[in-house]
Amino acid sequence: MGAENFTGLILEAIDFAADKHRYQRRKGSDASPYINHPIEVARLLWSIGGVRNPNILAAAILHDTLEDTDAAPAELSTRFGASVLALVRELTDDKTLPQAERKRLQVEHAPHLSFNARLIKIADKTSNVREVGETPPVDWSRQRRSDYLDWADEVIDRIRGTNEALERHYDDVMKEARAKLK
Repeated sequence: MGAENFTGLILEAIDFAADKHRYQRRKGSDASPYINHPIEVARLLWSIGGVRNPNILAAAILHDTLEDTDAAPAELSTRFGASVLALVRELTDDKTLPQAERKRLQVEHAPHLSFNARLIKIADKTSNVREVGETPPVDWSRQRRSDYLDWADEVIDRIRGTNEALERHYDDVMKEARAKLK
């Protein structure tokens, strides 16, 4: 894929995700625009993980669209192709299930994710852990934040060995988040 097509795919993914997430805010105390999260996930993959595959980066930007917006699988397939859709689907929780069950299934399914989905999962958890450490939701108790961090570690521990640089960065972010809990 040439540089022009690469850039076009990434910009198209950002445009699509920004439109789909346009009314959403993050749960953190700063209520940042939701789109900041998938952009951060893609940036971590690029800058820390050394990921240069445009389909992985596009899927990182789109990873919450099926789960949290009205985006349809057919839209993703038509606009971004079957491989991007497959990655997004791998990372999509079934929102019809209770939250505790979704969390349990993430831990259980983590080792069975494709290599590319694992990369995105590590960057996604890193972004979420950073937010819980720096700008936690105002209604989250210290215990709930601690429980979230423990759960994130469970997920990541199941996929270690995927990308040393991303994992090292995750560990640094986790260490900072845990220090802020004390």
